Amino acid sequence: MEIAPTANPPVCRIMDHSRFKYEQEKKEKEARKKQKVVHIKEIRLGPKIGEHDYQFKVNHLIEFLKKGDKVKVTMIFRGREMAHVDLGRKILEKLSSDISGVGEIEEQPRMEGRFINMIIRAK
Repeated sequence: MEIAPTANPPVCRIMDHSRFKYEQEKKEKEARKKQKVVHIKEIRLGPKIGEHDYQFKVNHLIEFLKKGDKVKVTMIFRGREMAHVDLGRKILEKLSSDISGVGEIEEQPRMEGRFINMIIRAK
């Protein structure tokens, strides 16, 4: 096996190819173990959400952020609720101020059809 092809003269070692492949796979597996995979969790809200339900969802959002996950907050408008988009935006502003100590807004709230989406990441 050629170990250092750029050296002058190139460095080679006599070894079993299957053993070499096994050691390479073992190193790759070890490297994958040390990686942190960031998951995106989603929390869905409506513009007519009650105070207790809101606090419950905020607590879950904070738990997700403490674990290191990103959170996608989705405000859903149904039927005639589309006339009151401003209520949904106020709730999202309140949410962003409530979690300001734990997370920060990665993607500002934006309207996509009947939804307003916002992405929050941990600080």
